[in-house]
Amino acid sequence: MIDLRAWGRLPGGEPVTLATLSDGEGLEVRVASYGATLTAIRTPDRDGRVEDVLLGFDRLESCLDPALQAGWPYFGSTIGRTANRIAGARFAIDGREHRLTANEGANQNHGGRRGFDRRLWTMEALDDRSGVRLRYRSPDGEEGFPGTLDVEAEMRIERPGTLLIAYRATTDAATHVSLASHGYFNLAGRAARTIGDHRLSIAASRFLPIDTAALPTGEQRPVTGTPFDLRNATLLSDVLARDDEQLRIGDGLNHCFALDAGAAPAARLVHEPSGRAMELRTTAPGLQVYSANAFDGSLHDEAGRPFVRRQAVALEAQHFPDSPNRPDFPPTLLRPGEVYRSETRLRFLTL
Repeated sequence: MIDLRAWGRLPGGEPVTLATLSDGEGLEVRVASYGATLTAIRTPDRDGRVEDVLLGFDRLESCLDPALQAGWPYFGSTIGRTANRIAGARFAIDGREHRLTANEGANQNHGGRRGFDRRLWTMEALDDRSGVRLRYRSPDGEEGFPGTLDVEAEMRIERPGTLLIAYRATTDAATHVSLASHGYFNLAGRAARTIGDHRLSIAASRFLPIDTAALPTGEQRPVTGTPFDLRNATLLSDVLARDDEQLRIGDGLNHCFALDAGAAPAARLVHEPSGRAMELRTTAPGLQVYSANAFDGSLHDEAGRPFVRRQAVALEAQHFPDSPNRPDFPPTLLRPGEVYRSETRLRFLTL
């Protein structure tokens, strides 16, 4: 089931649409055309009590608040053209260097100053009313990327309890593409203050160590014997309490896991007190895990509560960071005549 309605207007007067998707059995998902953003995911606990388990906002005005825009944490938005960091805000294609917009020191992060998360997409209901299709045309040179890129995002209830996020893109010139949905999750609900009471498992035998700029060093390190061995479900409070150089460099989890091929699910997040669980399946080669380390209380939700450190965890299915400059990483190069595709499924269930 789906409901589409006006959600307000951007400063330039452009109308924004909000879609509400429902499986009729308790799962409700809201999607905004601004940033192709998931604004809410409401799901019941073991006793049937429904909570919003995704950090976000119910009003467009909240998303456009100048303080939030200045400290933009990408709540639920679609990230592009390339998720995560690109070293030096540059890459070369066929011997030609392309300089990108730097928005994190000398590097680019999550597509630049105005990535896909700050663009207005068109939205239409799917024919079967199970979800929506969003489209955005990124012009040649936007944030420094070559080629005109046509992007589609399909977000729909695939079956009871399961949200499909599917991306598709084509280009008229060689470019790099890695799209991701940047959701922050707390299965206890938006009002919860910690992610430490959640258990996380990730089907990954290797992770990518980072330097002090949060860029990958190029190593794909085995997780064995490290806090990054999450092949068995582990309390996040225990993970974050470990004395480990990489956790110190990242100020917590801010790392990409190289997912084991064919693993299903790729990740599982469990909140035992409520009985809620979420399983993530994806075609992407990596999963960026970020434990909201930089939430310092300066930004607030619509109830006036500050967003606090380690309140939620972002699970971002994507290609590896800095892939355009790392030929040994899974490639992100897209050429004319090729089609970029990525699918991620979020299944919500109770224990």
